[in-house]
Amino acid sequence: MAATAPPLVSSVRPPAYTSHRVRHSIPAVWMRSGTSKGLFIHKKHLPPSPVLWGPVLISIMGSSQGGKSQLDGVGGATSTTSKVAVVSKSSRPNIDVEYTFVQVAPDQAKVDMTGNCGNMAAGVGPFALDEGLVQVPPGAKEVNISIYNTNTDQRLVETIRVTSDGRFEEDGDYRLPGVVGTSSPIKVAFLSPGGSMTGAILPTGLSQETIYLEETQSQTEKVNVSLVDAANPFVFVDGTTLPSAYHDLDYADQRVLTLVETIRCEAAVRMGLATSHISAGLTRGTPKIAILFRPDEPGVDIRVQSFSMGKPHPSLQLTGAVCLAAALSIPDTVAWKLQQQKQRNSSPDSGIGMETGSKMSSGLLSMCIQHPAGQMTAEISVEVTEDNTVNVKQAALYRTARRLFEGRVFYREQV
Repeated sequence: MAATAPPLVSSVRPPAYTSHRVRHSIPAVWMRSGTSKGLFIHKKHLPPSPVLWGPVLISIMGSSQGGKSQLDGVGGATSTTSKVAVVSKSSRPNIDVEYTFVQVAPDQAKVDMTGNCGNMAAGVGPFALDEGLVQVPPGAKEVNISIYNTNTDQRLVETIRVTSDGRFEEDGDYRLPGVVGTSSPIKVAFLSPGGSMTGAILPTGLSQETIYLEETQSQTEKVNVSLVDAANPFVFVDGTTLPSAYHDLDYADQRVLTLVETIRCEAAVRMGLATSHISAGLTRGTPKIAILFRPDEPGVDIRVQSFSMGKPHPSLQLTGAVCLAAALSIPDTVAWKLQQQKQRNSSPDSGIGMETGSKMSSGLLSMCIQHPAGQMTAEISVEVTEDNTVNVKQAALYRTARRLFEGRVFYREQV
């Protein structure tokens, strides 16, 4: 019997074209910045109004169809790898460059420009230097770059090392928890970070308050929180006050993520960032939320698990470290009380070490924060008024960054 020949490939008819699209592209740089990755784009290469940026960036990242993989774009399918920094030379007095942070949802065709990202901010200085937006004095080995964040109307100063030809010095011996290998340290200093979006470091005027959850047959479930706004608004939850059913936290459990989002939405309303729980749920980027615990390592002030866009964060947002350090310096916040409980149970070895009602003093404080990927230290300068009000003058942390590729990134116009 003669063998049957396989069908010819040419006999398969291609699908009919439904429309003709012109290929569009813009110059871009892909960078690892802190513990995030994202695109760095010159503002001049985007449409003139930020309102028009969304469709372009959504297509670039691969979120146009609302899938979770971002397969048709350059995004990494997580909130920490679906970010954009839009940078330009600044005409503002005493400011070198300004940038707008854009969080592109990895699972929705949405962008969020309501807050800042400290990790992405860490790459703005190196990007600006390598792109010629900042000039370095001849022979300088280090440069301070003044940056204005348009999302929060706040100023940052980044101190970065410079090569002999005036470019960013990437190589160094600083090890950033959550990142493999070592790199050159980037000092990121947030100037007067309090009230970034709400106008006050304590938007409700309270150091600590209670959020009530669902009622059970036996009791009303509730949690203690502190609503703090420094660099970004955050909801800090006292992990010891979570309902008993959640004490063994499984961050892959949808029940836990739903509880976290419920608390975040209520806090958004209280902070004046949303008018209802429904509107708060539509803006997942702000406020951010983190659960706090007493640390289990010596020399650490607080332990934290933060969340980003509804998912557990693998480390901690840089703005989260700034805000948490501020909370640690304010008497009676959730963070402050957990740190004091830790010190009462062990010898004081870090932090501020003071009892409730004591008089705070101005000065420089160093806060060590434990997160899922390791530890980070925030140095904050505080000024205390006669009525014991704490003003955070500056908060500084260290990051690293690396340029990964440069070229043109393609996008499709929405049809």
